[in-house]
Amino acid sequence: MKLVRWGAKGAERPGLVDRFGHVRDLGHHCADISADMLAPDRLARLAAIDPESLERVPADARLGVPLTGIGNLIGIGLNYRDHAAETGLALPAEPVVFNKHTGALAGPFDDLPKPPGTAKLDWEVEVAAVIGSPAWQVDEAAALAHVAGYMTANDVSARDWQMERGGQWAKGKSGPGFCPLGPWLVTADKVPDPQALALRTEVNTRVKQSGTSADMVFGVAFLIAYLSRFMRLSPGDVILTGTPAGVGLGRGEFLSMGDLVEVEVSGLGRQSLRVV
Repeated sequence: MKLVRWGAKGAERPGLVDRFGHVRDLGHHCADISADMLAPDRLARLAAIDPESLERVPADARLGVPLTGIGNLIGIGLNYRDHAAETGLALPAEPVVFNKHTGALAGPFDDLPKPPGTAKLDWEVEVAAVIGSPAWQVDEAAALAHVAGYMTANDVSARDWQMERGGQWAKGKSGPGFCPLGPWLVTADKVPDPQALALRTEVNTRVKQSGTSADMVFGVAFLIAYLSRFMRLSPGDVILTGTPAGVGLGRGEFLSMGDLVEVEVSGLGRQSLRVV
């Protein structure tokens, strides 16, 4: 099932995508796609609805962040072997964990603001895992049972703020628009293996990143189990699981006004963002 939120920013409505790719309005069945809707029984009730019975949404409707009420945005750094190699850094012995401010959240086709004061705005296509049930001290073998679904993410980064302003990554990761998610929240039953997903970034139609989640240093199940040793993961928490090689930092290239950034994860959908 592909869940969406559609409509003007701040006034989004819940929806789902039918088998033809049309968005259908879920407003008569739930108030929103929120953290409390991620429980297995609630997702099952939504999955039982016949999409053909729902009103079609106008094709030009804006798509917003597919989930509201996100509590925590947790990032994992240097989690692809080829990305670590392009940065010249050793593979981490344990996951590198950082946070993004939730003020960075944006829809998959919203403009990407380039803030004043940064000259090194960068792209990072990622698989985002969405927690559906609380996870505290869980085993790796059971970890994926706590995932409600997955989304395409772009971990936009101001590299000068991240690396030249005291070494605290959150400062370079949290600007407005620095975490576009979607277009869909794809439920976990439609993603049988999160380590078998293709990732791709294009900037102005030129391919910059092309990789696979099989190259992760630490897989999604390991990451959830690992994080749950230190924090209680809650429904609606989102984990950005790292990016493959080809980021601007590794190329010495960064985004300029007017650039078109498109990121895609197989099965999870494609984003298109214009730098403004």
